[in-house]
Amino acid sequence: MTSLAFENVSVQYDGRTAVHGFTDTIKPGEWLCIIGPNGAGKSSLLRAITGVTPHGGRILVDGSPLTARSSRRRAQLIAYVPQSPVLPSGMTGAEYVLLGRNPFVTHFGHESALDHSMVNDVISRLDLADLAQRDVDTLSGGERQRLVIARAIAQEAPILLLDEPTSALDIGHQQQALELVDKLRREHGLTVVSAMHDLTLAGIYSDRLALMHAGHRVAHGPAEDVLRAETLGEFYGVSVRVHREDDGTIVVVPNRTSLR
Repeated sequence: MTSLAFENVSVQYDGRTAVHGFTDTIKPGEWLCIIGPNGAGKSSLLRAITGVTPHGGRILVDGSPLTARSSRRRAQLIAYVPQSPVLPSGMTGAEYVLLGRNPFVTHFGHESALDHSMVNDVISRLDLADLAQRDVDTLSGGERQRLVIARAIAQEAPILLLDEPTSALDIGHQQQALELVDKLRREHGLTVVSAMHDLTLAGIYSDRLALMHAGHRVAHGPAEDVLRAETLGEFYGVSVRVHREDDGTIVVVPNRTSLR
């Protein structure tokens, strides 16, 4: 079980600050979902964790700076589902998912029987058998996204980063993917950080929400504290109704502002 901490993390692009002094600690097995309008800094923060984007401040894994880890060790610790994934041409779906095992394959080595077994299990659990032998170039955006999620899960890293993981999926596959992530974190202590636009799904699956606006964290806490009509109206500029279901689910519904 692995913790992830941010100490005054900032991200800049060409002199513009995309993330201002983000500080938080995600406990082992916890799911933090980052929400906010476009351009709020959600993706920038996730990319800083992966090392793709330079950052100020410190990002710690189990108390040690992530920058002190080798790229190989970082890949063993962190799996990442990007918002706009690019899949290499000329591979089958199963071959792509198998790439998730690369951080654990020795130089000049080959994937083991255990690696193949693990990939087959993930393909089965995400109902991807019909994509396993298809060329990735022939797949739709939603089908590609499902494979990207499968590759990240097959990586078996203790920290999983999800950047809009369900944006290209239909409602059935959204639920299927998020339920599997939730099951894995509960069974194996997976630490999850996601960025999501669907506020209802964000509230259902995460333990805590962090609302970002213009690079600043402006609200954080459980869904019932963050998903308030007045808060969303202020930072998203929208009119919504927020309902609390009998089971505690927070549902966000947009109000129509124009007449038929």
